[in-house]
Amino acid sequence: MQTSSQLMHHNQTTLPEPVLEALNLREGDAIVFEIDQTGVHLRKAPPIDAAFTEALQGTLSEWNSVADDEAYADL
Repeated sequence: MQTSSQLMHHNQTTLPEPVLEALNLREGDAIVFEIDQTGVHLRKAPPIDAAFTEALQGTLSEWNSVADDEAYADL
């Protein structure tokens, strides 16, 4: 099966219903993008990944500014 979606403002997209169903995704679920030599793979994040990400969020604000985005945009 093949399905598609369009990138909108700020690179946001809506996941097509078949993708949501295949991954058993619900509102609020975290997803993971895995990139390797074969492509980009999307999967539902297990609870441990989501908990880890949430725990880190408060510590990552040091580099979260418009100036940082501009300075490191080419990396």
